[in-house]
Order: sequence, then structure tokens, then C-alpha cells
Amino acid sequence: MKDLKKYYIIPAEPELVYAALTNPLTLQAWTGDEAEMSTEPGSEFSLFDGSIVGKNLEFEEGKKLVQQWYFGEQEEPSIVTIKLHPHKYGTSAELRHTNIPDHDYTDITEGWDEAYFGALIEFYEDNDQ
Repeated sequence: MKDLKKYYIIPAEPELVYAALTNPLTLQAWTGDEAEMSTEPGSEFSLFDGSIVGKNLEFEEGKKLVQQWYFGEQEEPSIVTIKLHPHKYGTSAELRHTNIPDHDYTDITEGWDEAYFGALIEFYEDNDQ
């Protein structure tokens, strides 16, 4: 099992980024795929047409979300924590993803960089013009 900690700068205010990560319609807008999401702790979610599934654990509006991501049968839960901080260029998103299965680590890190935060950054850059 491996852990990942990274920072991303997103050219939008933390409240907008939070909405983009928690509102199913906004999620669909920047991912291009169907999304199921609720800010109700204990609810399950599905992103990227079911490529990412899990359970929502905790929310702090405009500041933080915590989720458990499912990777089949796994003893230790894989926990994703995203904290949003105001930044002079918009938002600094602090990502912490724990207990990533070794064989999924490369795919997961590339997914965070390209499909998840890469797409979100691109979405706000494109809509900023």
C-alpha cells in the first residue's frame, strides 16, 4: 500500500472548486461523464461513469471533502482527503490519498494529474476567457 500527497493550483475560488467536486451537474460538466454525488456523509458516489466509486465520509463546505475509494477487497480503506485553500491564483488544492494498492499506484497518480485535477484546471482555464 502506498500514500500520495500532492498540491494543485486551480484558477478558481475555493467555493467554485468545492462545488465542482461535490455538485453532480458541475462534476459532469468538467469530467464529461455521468456522476453520482451527494454531500451527505455516508452516501455513495460514482465518478467518470463508474470508474471511481466509494463512500462520502466528511464535508466542510468550501474547504474540505473526505471520501473512501473502493478497490475491491481491501483490509485498510483507501481514504482521499482534499483540502481547499485560497491562493493568489485561485485555489491551492491539497490532496492526500492513503492506502493505494501497489499495483494501482501509477494509474491512480496519473489519473489525479490528468483526468481529475488536470481536467478541472483545464475546465477553469477554458472558462476564464
